[in-house]
Amino acid sequence: MHQSGLAGLAGLCRVTDHLYLSNGRAASDASQVARCKIACIVNVTETRSRRPLHPGVEYVHIPLPDSPVSPLSDHFDEVADKIQQTAERGGRTLVHCNAGVSRSASLCMAYLMKHRGVPLLEAHRWVRASRPVVRPNNGFWKQLIRYEVELRGCASVRMVSSCMGELPDLYEHETRNMMPL
Repeated sequence: MHQSGLAGLAGLCRVTDHLYLSNGRAASDASQVARCKIACIVNVTETRSRRPLHPGVEYVHIPLPDSPVSPLSDHFDEVADKIQQTAERGGRTLVHCNAGVSRSASLCMAYLMKHRGVPLLEAHRWVRASRPVVRPNNGFWKQLIRYEVELRGCASVRMVSSCMGELPDLYEHETRNMMPL
């Protein structure tokens, strides 16, 4: 059940059979979590619920702000391995941050690179196909590029200068299309 369009953005967006991505509001919706059979929730926000919102669901909390200087890459292996271990047990993982745009999307891309063996460029396309609002901040892009080089020995995305500052080269065509003639 692949959701697309604006309706899908309010819910849990399926990245793979065992990986979902969402914003914080959808992650706290017990009916969506139950319907998607989520076994583990990775919360990448600065705050954590005082009590488990969903009994029986494993929680991982990574308290980082959505800032280009946040060391998200310190958690790439940990989260990717947790998603993989949960999948191997037949479970599904939901990764969320406040908006489901930057932190959580970056962690999903790290998982796809490490455990599905895809280049960063393809991982971005894959995650963005399930959740079109995905747009990691520039600091996370730099960390993802470094991670890809560690994993693969080369980078499929590079940072370039543009009229809007430094951007991943895959955004260059978007920037050009936004420029007035």
